[in-house]
Amino acid sequence: MARIGLLGGSFNPAHSGHRHISLEAMKALGLDEVWWLVSPGNPLKEGAKDMAPFEARFASAQDMASGAPISVSDVESREGTRYTIDTVRRLKERHPEHRFIWLLGSDTLPDFHKWRDWKDLTRELPIAVIPRSGYDSAAHAARAMGWLERFVQPQDQASHWTEWSAPAILFLRLPPDPTSATAIRAQDPSWYRRSPPFAPRTGSRRRAPVRQETP
Repeated sequence: MARIGLLGGSFNPAHSGHRHISLEAMKALGLDEVWWLVSPGNPLKEGAKDMAPFEARFASAQDMASGAPISVSDVESREGTRYTIDTVRRLKERHPEHRFIWLLGSDTLPDFHKWRDWKDLTRELPIAVIPRSGYDSAAHAARAMGWLERFVQPQDQASHWTEWSAPAILFLRLPPDPTSATAIRAQDPSWYRRSPPFAPRTGSRRRAPVRQETP
């Protein structure tokens, strides 16, 4: 059994903050690996004018994950799973030998109630909330927390998350990282035109958290 953290997002672009929180979450949760699930199109960000092409975002994630126990996956693009609930169910179905925990940024928690079937998602796997500077208060006051607060787990039990029954949510205390994709795009709107070329590597654990067959 492998203990896997799932970090979904646009990765527009992937940056050192993604890598930092992934490695810190690995230590706190005792993970074997983190899988970055690069979204082909976030339903809550439809129409975003600064969204780079999927190929560039995926390539930036591959580059940033290089040399770390982080696998970059295009499973949502290949499988056509538009919503997180469907992606998680597909991964659990394809990888029953693994245990998964969802890594959720505290900046995302205030909008978590807008996710498709969000309560059902919390019943599929535990959630670890990753702190983002300036969002802690909003995260704890999130609408979804009105229902989730009864399932909050103690920080000192973080490494025992595989023993929990979902729903279960944990607020991690990790060293902060101020890096922001929004700030990167503001400084360099055309970043993706200079990104490494998209280079799928069939069977490579850096391309996707799978064997040669797709998940």
